[in-house]
Amino acid sequence: MIEVRWHGRGGQGVVTSSELLARAALLEGKYVQHFPEFGPERRGAPVRAFTRISNEPIEIHTGIYTPDIVVVIDPTLLTRIDMILEGIKKGGTIVINAKRVPDKLASAAKDLDLNLYYVDAYTIAINIFKRPFYNTPMLGACVKATGLVKLDSVIKVTESKFKAEIAEKNIIAIKKAYEEVKRYE
Repeated sequence: MIEVRWHGRGGQGVVTSSELLARAALLEGKYVQHFPEFGPERRGAPVRAFTRISNEPIEIHTGIYTPDIVVVIDPTLLTRIDMILEGIKKGGTIVINAKRVPDKLASAAKDLDLNLYYVDAYTIAINIFKRPFYNTPMLGACVKATGLVKLDSVIKVTESKFKAEIAEKNIIAIKKAYEEVKRYE
């Protein structure tokens, strides 16, 4: 079973990214769980979402405390290293929205033997949507970095989730981030 924790802010589509990943895995015949975590927060407050993917039925019904993968959608959260690294498994993967990897995160990732990937989802979103909609670019980056599901599956569920014009832009953003995500060495 693979567990993914998504970090972002209210209104950025963190929950949608988790849902699209889960739906893509389901399309591929895998078992999934997807759920958000938020309270009475307002738009812009930090939120998390979670995705579980397995080849076997998932019998656990708790929060995710030791994720295999952490995806940070909002670049302003990159200063919160402890939050990003909380509980991540040794050898796990982090995918961040950044033009460059912050030194503190790079050092911590190396110390914990983590795989660290980054993509400039901000620029991708601004060029495509003319607004900072980072969630689908970060989904594309996560898929490339982890291989959890096929890109084609993500495209299919994106087409079914959104109306034609919106789906088309999201698919362009997903593919662009998929192509541009880099592993930090």
